[in-house]
Amino acid sequence: MSGRWRTFHTMISYVTGDATHPHGQGPKVICHVCNDIGGWGKGFVLALSRRWPQPEADYRAWHRSGNDFQLGAIRLVQVEPELWVANMIGQHGIRPTKDGPPIRYDALDRCLSTLGDEALSLHASVHMPRIGAGLAGGSWEQIEPLILKQLTERGIAVTVYDLP
Repeated sequence: MSGRWRTFHTMISYVTGDATHPHGQGPKVICHVCNDIGGWGKGFVLALSRRWPQPEADYRAWHRSGNDFQLGAIRLVQVEPELWVANMIGQHGIRPTKDGPPIRYDALDRCLSTLGDEALSLHASVHMPRIGAGLAGGSWEQIEPLILKQLTERGIAVTVYDLP
């Protein structure tokens, strides 16, 4: 991509809305952070499960299989012809410990790097709530630079949705 166009994508678009109804044209990936213990039932996953059964079913089957189900891993689940959900394992357990909140920034960074590869191959934009900053207990000030580095600086359009 030429420098002129590349600079156009170095920012994250922040909008008010529901990330399960992503804006814009073309292929899209909705990403979110999952835990590494197989728990699905609070937060953004509830909105996902209300729209599509596949992401939860795939996550639970992936957890049962044990196949690469670990921090830093992701799986893309197609839910519509040009729409995927990325289940990203970036959270250790579900409760804060003496070591801090469940978010694992290094694992989230690896997830986002892989997501960037997938989004580029699909020619897809990426859509998300404020991943890792809800139940995972992370700081958006630490998460946003990871998104910039792994997605927008690679020319991937990213939209972050805040509920009204």
